[in-house]
Amino acid sequence: METVGVCVLLTDFPERVYTAEEVKTAKELVNQGYKHDIVVEGSDKFKEKISQVLDLIKTAGYSDFFRAYIRKIMEMDGLSQLRETEVAIWANKFAVENPVDAASLFVQKAHSMKEYLDGELYYGGNAEKRSVAKRVEFLKTLSEKSNDKEVKEECERLLQMWKESSLAF
Repeated sequence: METVGVCVLLTDFPERVYTAEEVKTAKELVNQGYKHDIVVEGSDKFKEKISQVLDLIKTAGYSDFFRAYIRKIMEMDGLSQLRETEVAIWANKFAVENPVDAASLFVQKAHSMKEYLDGELYYGGNAEKRSVAKRVEFLKTLSEKSNDKEVKEECERLLQMWKESSLAF
């Protein structure tokens, strides 16, 4: 950390984001415009799928948002999940099989990470509805911005599915 006058410039993102001080530092960095260089760990096929997912996130204009809140995407067996303290998404091979759905899931997880840093309740009840709303917002935006007919059709299919679900509003 370097001090310039009365302004403190934070340069290192915390290794983990668990304690109140680590959360505060991470939030300050994000508020100052910090963006992660996304690290992807997994098989070659997983990395290829993640590349497609990140391209879709970029197409929709959500790359800066995503890079502010997620630093790592890691392939694993088991349930896909946000690992808040690691600023990471753990994803299984099935979660990334459909790149459009995976991109919307990843934006949803980034939104949950934002709420975690903001000190908001980021899971359960209303938090789940807010994160699904972010996912739906992303799908609508991707459908509008993409020039790929298949991507647009998949967005519309997923939007219809969310509209019919009990979480839609």
